[in-house]
Amino acid sequence: MVMSADLGNSSGLDRFKATYPEKFLNIGIAEQNMIGVAAGLAKEGYNVFATSFAPFIAMRSSEQIRMNLGYMEMNVKAVAIGSGVVMAFLGNSHYGIEDAAVMRAIPNLTVVCPADCAEIVKAVYAAAAHKGPMYIRLTGGPNNPIVYSDEYEFTIGKAIKLREGNDLTFIAHGTMVYESLEAAKILETEGISAAVINMHTLKPIDTTAIDSALSFSKAIVTVEEHSIIGGLGAAVAEYTAKLSKRPPQLSLGLPDAFIDAAEYRFMLTREGLVAPKIAASVGSFLKEI
Repeated sequence: MVMSADLGNSSGLDRFKATYPEKFLNIGIAEQNMIGVAAGLAKEGYNVFATSFAPFIAMRSSEQIRMNLGYMEMNVKAVAIGSGVVMAFLGNSHYGIEDAAVMRAIPNLTVVCPADCAEIVKAVYAAAAHKGPMYIRLTGGPNNPIVYSDEYEFTIGKAIKLREGNDLTFIAHGTMVYESLEAAKILETEGISAAVINMHTLKPIDTTAIDSALSFSKAIVTVEEHSIIGGLGAAVAEYTAKLSKRPPQLSLGLPDAFIDAAEYRFMLTREGLVAPKIAASVGSFLKEI
């Protein structure tokens, strides 16, 4: 079953509704109720996907997700569209800048953030086969830059190394995977060799991939379209903090603030989350360590 909080068109579900009308429910602008209905359907054996804009499904419905999905472990996949700041001129009421922090704090909830449209397809198929609750965080908008053009294996909880490097490692997810790859190319022209890891699963995080990066990197750089508090950077730091030997970490993300609304790409540039700005931040960081 697929459920929407009156966003069938915005989430591209009109085609699904037309093809499988008996499998689609529009609950209306009532996200808390949607999660309750989704849990009830899951208890009856349905494999349920429920979707809305990120702040409404992750925070307005956080209590319902905590109890019905986390605590009761119902087989519901909550899909957040418009995470990060892609909602642009709609403003802070529609930005998903804290959602990953809220969702990963809920026990038993798997959290996934695909890098591009191809990986969204992979993530949805993997989610459908996964038994248990999940939060799928979709960043970016139409015509997102392509990360994957060839077939590859996607496994929940297993990061993907997209680029080899010797000096430092980028760990990113969502839209920032592409930006990190582009930043690595810029750094290469400056004599800095950077590896790039797509940490598409935030929880459970792939500690094996982190250990591998720690073994050779002079620095770890996490990049995310999310608040610098509680997201990917925090998850990596929480793991590495207990290790006696670890390289320094630079965490790049959105500031701990309600930022001024503007055109999407302008906001990413202003907050330093585009490739040239990321490369510059890394260069400055390496000079300080």
